[in-house]
Amino acid sequence: MKRLILSLAFSALALCAQDNVLSNEARAAWNRTKGNILGAAEKMPADAYSFKPTPESMSFQDLVTHTADAGMGSCSMFNGEAKKLGAAQKTTKAEIVEALKAAMAECDTAYGALTDAKASEMFESRRGPMSRMGALYQNTIHLEHEYAQMAVHIRLKGLVPPSSERRPGMGKKK
Repeated sequence: MKRLILSLAFSALALCAQDNVLSNEARAAWNRTKGNILGAAEKMPADAYSFKPTPESMSFQDLVTHTADAGMGSCSMFNGEAKKLGAAQKTTKAEIVEALKAAMAECDTAYGALTDAKASEMFESRRGPMSRMGALYQNTIHLEHEYAQMAVHIRLKGLVPPSSERRPGMGKKK
């Protein structure tokens, strides 16, 4: 019993010693999502950016430019100055990837500024008042959804999406 109590006490102390546990988790989720999105944009060949799985679907290019514009809009608002990127007006893969990188950098600033102390602070988002943590998680979830669609496009082109490359056995064709 004494060991159990000591073990619990040390576990509690270890948790208390960790700074910014919540915001670090949000940053880790963001970094995973960002890596997948940038990897997908870079991996898809330029001549496949116009690819649509069905006529009603968004093209791969549309997904990437939407992701860039949405990320810039959300993260710049979080950072205090709403900015528009205009990625949807870009036409070449190189221009689109550069716009995406600019949006990801804006988001890095937002996630980098988040602390557990600031997580529950409210600010005015496009959807009304939100907590800072909620806004950034909502951004990650939205962009992860866009990445999931990109991954389908990539698979249909016979390529392995970035998120599957890192998992043993997931990228191999049988």
